Amino acid sequence: MEKKIPYKIYLTEEEIPKQWYNVRADMKNKPAPLLNPATHQPMTFDELRPVFCDELVKQELDDNTAFFDIPEEIYNFYKMYRPSPLIRAYCLEEKLQTPAKIYYKFEGNNTSGSHKLNSAIAQAYYAKKQGLKGVTTETGAGQWGTALSMACSYFDLDCKVFMVKVSYEQKPFRREVMRTYGASVTPSPSDTTKVGRKILEKFPGTTGSLGCAISEAVEVATEHEGYRYVLGSVLNQVLLHQSVIGLEAKAALDKYNITPDIIIGCAGGGSNLGGLISPFMGEKLRGEKDYDIVAVEPASCPSFTRGKFAYDFCDTGMVCPLAKMYTLGSGFIPSANHAGGLRFHGMSSTLSQLYHDGYMRAVAVEQTSVFEAAQQFARVEGILPAPESSHAIRVAIDEALKCKETGEEKTILFGLTGTGYFDMVAYQKFNDGVMSDYIPTDEELAKSISELPKID
Repeated sequence: MEKKIPYKIYLTEEEIPKQWYNVRADMKNKPAPLLNPATHQPMTFDELRPVFCDELVKQELDDNTAFFDIPEEIYNFYKMYRPSPLIRAYCLEEKLQTPAKIYYKFEGNNTSGSHKLNSAIAQAYYAKKQGLKGVTTETGAGQWGTALSMACSYFDLDCKVFMVKVSYEQKPFRREVMRTYGASVTPSPSDTTKVGRKILEKFPGTTGSLGCAISEAVEVATEHEGYRYVLGSVLNQVLLHQSVIGLEAKAALDKYNITPDIIIGCAGGGSNLGGLISPFMGEKLRGEKDYDIVAVEPASCPSFTRGKFAYDFCDTGMVCPLAKMYTLGSGFIPSANHAGGLRFHGMSSTLSQLYHDGYMRAVAVEQTSVFEAAQQFARVEGILPAPESSHAIRVAIDEALKCKETGEEKTILFGLTGTGYFDMVAYQKFNDGVMSDYIPTDEELAKSISELPKID
């Protein structure tokens, strides 16, 4: 008799991963190195030290170490909200009348409301260990800024957050959570930095972007003694920390001998997707198993599906190192959609290389269809999902409906990155029927891509 799968599969406290997994160690084609924008040579440890914490630079540059021990202080913090549950979406399956089995890894069971805390606490720990005064960062929808402000509060660090202006205005309560934890929050682009003033002069009235906010945060970090910049996505170090998501998900599935056929994650910069798929991708790279891995991005910011695989600046102000990634151009300003955490012009170099090599596929979905899926999910599963997470829900539902048509009993796993309780303006616009979809034209993308730096 088939073993009954519970609604929620929990690991014990002792089963929280003791190590992070570095998927780069199993990649035959390693992600291209970060380049110095002045010399176009690979960035060295000493060149990155003024920007990032020393230990994080080591993690960023290490392509060969498969596992990193999780420090005890971080592990003890994880115990406050980890392990997070793996949930069987029985109610959604019933509603869809699909033979597919749907599971989701829920990362919203902490005060920050998202998976971002997994890396925020690690980066704050290394900053404190180095004896720094504080850190600077950017945030889109506010999940990363919220998580980092919480982590900095825990370690008594100053936290300066530059929040994309459209999200600063759309999500005031997320901003207030950050302030409650002691962070200062500035709408970006702002007139408080040289690069911010430059961007405002070039794009008056702009709603901002993650690329703009990164530029401002890096400037402040490098011009204030005792500060470093930290980033919530894109970087190798972040994907490393987020591997706890996938490691826990795989351990929970293994308890019941479950093997997913399709693994789905939303993709903006790559933190959630990279974390969720890491151990499964490792098996695929080693030739042990095969999975259909799907990255889901907004049609308004389609870096995977319509971008170019090339070296580009990670920020709009062009002060950061160059990364080889799928990009729409650092000058691309996405439309003011409500999935603020996915409004980045590029994608993780690691995920970009894996996508380029054919180990995963990508789908771009429109905003209104994403909120339709979010509403459907909320009504049957009892969780109001974040707009970012709902991109994965959209494609999970689509794949389940395909199974309904074909009769295939596929097993689907997706990442539910967090909750949407600070995103009610977006839900209001959807419910009022005034939400719109904006898809950039080929001409718009061609213009921004044409401005990519020329690398020999």
